[in-house]
Amino acid sequence: MATTLAVMQIIPAAQVQCSGEFPLGFVSRVKSTVPSSAFFGCKSKVSANGTLGIANGKSRVVAEAESSKTKVDRWAGLGNDISDDQQDIQRGKGMVDALFQGAQGLGTQNAIMSSWGYVSQGQRTYSMDNIKDGLYIAPAFMDKLVIHIAKNFMNLPGIKVPLILGIWGGKGQGKSFQCELVMSKLGINPIVMSAGELESGNAGEPAKLIRQRYREAADVIKKGKMCALFINDLDAGTGRMGGTTQYTVNNQMVNATLMNIADNPTNVQLPSIYNKETIPRVPIIVTGNDFPTLYAPLIRDGRMEKFYWAPTREDRIGVCKGIFRLDNVHDYDVAKLVDQFPGQSIDFFGALRARVYDDEVRKWIAKVGIENIGRNLVNSKDGPPTFQKPAMTIDKLMEYGNLLVQEQQNVKRVQLADKYLSSDALVDANADAIQQGTFYGSSA
Repeated sequence: MATTLAVMQIIPAAQVQCSGEFPLGFVSRVKSTVPSSAFFGCKSKVSANGTLGIANGKSRVVAEAESSKTKVDRWAGLGNDISDDQQDIQRGKGMVDALFQGAQGLGTQNAIMSSWGYVSQGQRTYSMDNIKDGLYIAPAFMDKLVIHIAKNFMNLPGIKVPLILGIWGGKGQGKSFQCELVMSKLGINPIVMSAGELESGNAGEPAKLIRQRYREAADVIKKGKMCALFINDLDAGTGRMGGTTQYTVNNQMVNATLMNIADNPTNVQLPSIYNKETIPRVPIIVTGNDFPTLYAPLIRDGRMEKFYWAPTREDRIGVCKGIFRLDNVHDYDVAKLVDQFPGQSIDFFGALRARVYDDEVRKWIAKVGIENIGRNLVNSKDGPPTFQKPAMTIDKLMEYGNLLVQEQQNVKRVQLADKYLSSDALVDANADAIQQGTFYGSSA
């Protein structure tokens, strides 16, 4: 034990306990530190005032010092320790000989969890920027979807939050893809259903499937991760498209099931099984093209919050920039392309980009030969063919865009089915081509 040497002073001989030779008249006052074991061959005496006394003549020394040892809780540091043993060991991997760390994958130097694994998913922070992996998300779309999901995970006093968000609008406007981007940005892996699953040869199967998928999403939320139920093209599965659309028992049960879940989101039971337990609330997002065809009580306010998606010019340009982001197409050319085809859907520009590769595919077919296409595409030893990225100039994009528009006009102009149904005799299938002047070809 270390002792602190205090002021040295002369004391009477009666107070000393051990011998030590000092010259007469020796008086000293110093401050230093000495070991506590032996002072010139004698044991020291510690007193409360912490003085070391020396007398004239044959004197004995009394060392009176104050102990520096205090009671310290050896575990006190654990309360402030923010280190991670698993991560500390992982960081030291490779710093010492492998003999002391064990084989790869077996020793404790391999962290069980990554550092992110210790952070709760609920503590993640999301920036409100509308770019995901270089792809554009419309701000209004993102705002509506993020707020709807957040509100359904909040406990707002005295507020009834609609469980279902219905996003509807024109075909090919990117509703489903925008939803996927927002979900990915939120870190949500949704449970997805399509309109084809809303009908079955067995009565009641689609309604049962909706309940099962909803409970699957609830189980994911129980494990501490956000989740949602996503239904694509709801109106195609349950909507009334006119007098020729058959309204089945499954359509009725799907509507009734969604209405019941919207009214009781934390008490969703499976058929023939009733277990009164509270499950987490799962937000439901549905998309469609024509919501007026849906059952009116299902889409009423309070059950479904409706959002009509009609992208603005800025939204269309932003999405198209993401479509052509890998093709070195200038932003000015993208804006010019969008303005050239204002009435087209966003999906039109994706089809336009794919059409540009037709020339490269045509060259590849001419190189390998038509009879060798199969062996070069299916189970080929050389793998799938690769192409050089074609130069996408604004002139080439305009050319292919006009070709796509022409095909759309053909579909709208030529109504062969109406002619077949309105006439007993076979109509002239080439009448339109003759009228347009394309029947005889350029040689005519």
